[in-house]
Amino acid sequence: MKRKFYRPILTAIITGAAAGLLSGCNHAAASAQTAPPPASVTVAPVEQKEIVEWSEFTGRTEPVDSVEIRPRTSGYIQEVHFQSGQLVKKGDVLFVIDPRWNQATVEQRQAEYAQAKSEADRTDLLLKNNAISVEDAGARKARYESAKAALDSAKLDLEYTEVRSPIDGRVSRALLTEGNYVSGVAGSASLLTTVVSVNPVYVYASVDEAALLKFNRLVEEKKLGTTDGGKIPVDLQLADESDFPHQGSIESFDNRLDPDTGSILLRAVFNNDDGRIVPGLFARIRIPLSEKHTALLVDERAIGTDQANKFVLTVTPTNTVAYQPVTLGPIVEGKRVIRTGLTAGESIVVNGLQRVRPGMPVAPETEPAAKESKVAMR
Repeated sequence: MKRKFYRPILTAIITGAAAGLLSGCNHAAASAQTAPPPASVTVAPVEQKEIVEWSEFTGRTEPVDSVEIRPRTSGYIQEVHFQSGQLVKKGDVLFVIDPRWNQATVEQRQAEYAQAKSEADRTDLLLKNNAISVEDAGARKARYESAKAALDSAKLDLEYTEVRSPIDGRVSRALLTEGNYVSGVAGSASLLTTVVSVNPVYVYASVDEAALLKFNRLVEEKKLGTTDGGKIPVDLQLADESDFPHQGSIESFDNRLDPDTGSILLRAVFNNDDGRIVPGLFARIRIPLSEKHTALLVDERAIGTDQANKFVLTVTPTNTVAYQPVTLGPIVEGKRVIRTGLTAGESIVVNGLQRVRPGMPVAPETEPAAKESKVAMR
């Protein structure tokens, strides 16, 4: 009786165990089939290149020459010979002041001069014949010199009725137009317009104390490259430009550091053949602060931040990612200089950094080679 009672129970236990075992196997198989594939990431090798490190500073463009155009003689403006913003050459007539009064004065002075000259020419003969006294002879010569000076002054006043540009450059608008009276009295002469030179142009920028000291040390050690004229090269970027396409040179530094800002004013000079650099523009310039040396460069996208530390994710030979702390340098040619932590040729993740963690398997795809930078290294 007892055997018959336990046999169904034993059968049920064996059947349940078998079903459980089969279910576990099926679950494991299903889990293996649904495991996610390795994350797809873009990788690039660590680049090794000879570079010069630069520091960037903000500044403003300014003309080399800027002139306020004021008359040297008084009168009414008769003609204006330019359009606002026009390029003019040195000597071009900008304004004409009514010359009639000045012309009349010249003619009067010419008559006075002719009479005085005639008397002066006869002075020696009259003096020799005792026809005049020595005092009269001296007075005649004095009148002649005075008449000659008055004529020269009148001719200058007539000449100054044509107000000319003293430099090549771009003229502003006419501040006074035809029919207006202008004063040519020194110290209170009327402002007619302004002219600024356009080529070359200056760029003024404030350089901090640390950069100045480093720059001076490199100059003393003759470790910086120079132009054909022996100047230190600098590059310029305007507000709508992504690189530094304008090349120039350092013209000078100011003679003292500003104690309030801890900076010194730098002046650089740039050619402006196409006229693109307009005086007064915001600009960025970069100056070399290292000698040419070999450095490691990576894409800025590859750099992550872990609290106060910087890191990259390298790809191992088994296609897993590894955490690698790095020490950063400046940005050069759009890439970040790596001081320590990497070696040339290592593969690092440049796209997909947020999708992976150290130790995870990945499916790396090589990033297409970037085009050569347009900025020539010196």
